[in-house]
Amino acid sequence: MSDVTAVKTLVSKYNSLKKEVAKVIVGQDDVVNQILISIFSGGHALLIGVPGLAKTLMVNTISQALGLDFKRIQFTPDLMPSDILGSEILDENRHFKFIKGPIFSNIILADEINRTPPKTQAALLEAMQERAVTVSGHHYKLDLPYFVLATQNPIEQEGTYPLPEAQLDRFMFAINLEYPTFEEEVQVVKATTSDAKPTVNALFTAQEIIDFQQLIRRIPVADNVIEYAVKMVGKTRPNSEAASDLVKQYVDWGAGPRASQNLILAAKTHAAINGKFSPDIENVQAVATSILRHRMIKNYKAEAEGVSIEEIIKDLF
Repeated sequence: MSDVTAVKTLVSKYNSLKKEVAKVIVGQDDVVNQILISIFSGGHALLIGVPGLAKTLMVNTISQALGLDFKRIQFTPDLMPSDILGSEILDENRHFKFIKGPIFSNIILADEINRTPPKTQAALLEAMQERAVTVSGHHYKLDLPYFVLATQNPIEQEGTYPLPEAQLDRFMFAINLEYPTFEEEVQVVKATTSDAKPTVNALFTAQEIIDFQQLIRRIPVADNVIEYAVKMVGKTRPNSEAASDLVKQYVDWGAGPRASQNLILAAKTHAAINGKFSPDIENVQAVATSILRHRMIKNYKAEAEGVSIEEIIKDLF
């Protein structure tokens, strides 16, 4: 199959995928789009939203529609790294045997990731970066495609451990979930208080998703689009000459090179799912907010004056 035909196939399968997810998830189009873009780009996503916005249900539905294995890890203050990675036990023949933990799956939902100490949060780092884990000196490869979707509750302060910046940087997207509109909430209540159970069909195989991820990497990008993305990321750094006035005033730290890489990868995917064979500047702008949101650190002045990170990012365009 030529790459042009493959992109057309991706567009039609992507639209069918959105319809499958919409059987269960009402609204939240933007959120579903961003999760799917990060899966097809081979990245990870962080979902930030208050309880009850169907974060877990959304990930479960998407994994069913993609035909992938799904495991949920509930993070708590007493969770240990071995609870995630697995541990070695003595079997009946007195040999050490490795029992795999929940991290060995295609899609991992790390629920309330900020409720566990850094030691346990760090157990995910190698898996996210290398797609492999090391336990007791043994190196285990994870099955591809591999995708971590972490959720975080923005209103909880008690017993939470904010994610370190280096770990936040490994998430391609930070996606904000908003409350549903009145009409959407009416639909949700109707759907969830009756006995109707929609069936979600698997539309992909693991190999198809890997093929689409490789296809997206092969999509060509014009130099001016790459330069635009790199310049945009450069403008987020308050010490650089290119920094905008808002950044100099309100930002302590800007985004690193991973932001530039992710901007281009996500722009390629955004272009492909919209039937374009190469991304342009509009595609970069479409994914910029969620990619830069968690990589820029506002200063005290921004907090005091109520300047949002979204306003600062919009000013970079």
